[in-house]
Amino acid sequence: MIIDRTRVLHTPRLVLRPFEPGDLDALHAIRSREDVNRYLYDRPMSREDAAAKLSERIERYSTLAQPGDTLLLAVALRAPGGEVGELIGDVNLHWQHGEHRQAEVGYVLHPDHAGRGFATEATRPLIELAFGELGVHRVYGRLDGRNAASARVLEKLGMRREAHLRENEYVKGEWTDEVVYAVLAREWETAVLT
Repeated sequence: MIIDRTRVLHTPRLVLRPFEPGDLDALHAIRSREDVNRYLYDRPMSREDAAAKLSERIERYSTLAQPGDTLLLAVALRAPGGEVGELIGDVNLHWQHGEHRQAEVGYVLHPDHAGRGFATEATRPLIELAFGELGVHRVYGRLDGRNAASARVLEKLGMRREAHLRENEYVKGEWTDEVVYAVLAREWETAVLT
């Protein structure tokens, strides 16, 4: 097993940990917002929807053992002394099936914490995990073509824009563009070493 419920990842300002039952209020506070869901497939969640999603995250998305698994971690601020502080969002890593050895990353943060580099800081350890422990060849991220802030996050992570798919998805009653960014293992190693 690569990741299980006992593994916690730390960055200078954040703690990435599995979701816990006590995260309901924070998860609902984030996912109930229209501005958070603007570029996501989801609509704002009711408290009941957030409770169901939280249960699913705890039961299904807290381990990463084989291709096909998805890891979804809570992103919390590190309080003084290194303790776990306020939950501000989540990050995910989906380990793809097949010989192509790929993984996809994603992230959602509460808007009150946007613009401070937290999404980049929280996603970087997942890319390192994908290349270092899973041995993937390529990590990519997909986003709504209108989401310029998310594009900047992926660019800061050293990803290059590979595709802009015009009106390829019908989401929430409208045609939307999808943009794909990616980085290869050898590019990541070069960036880390320089």
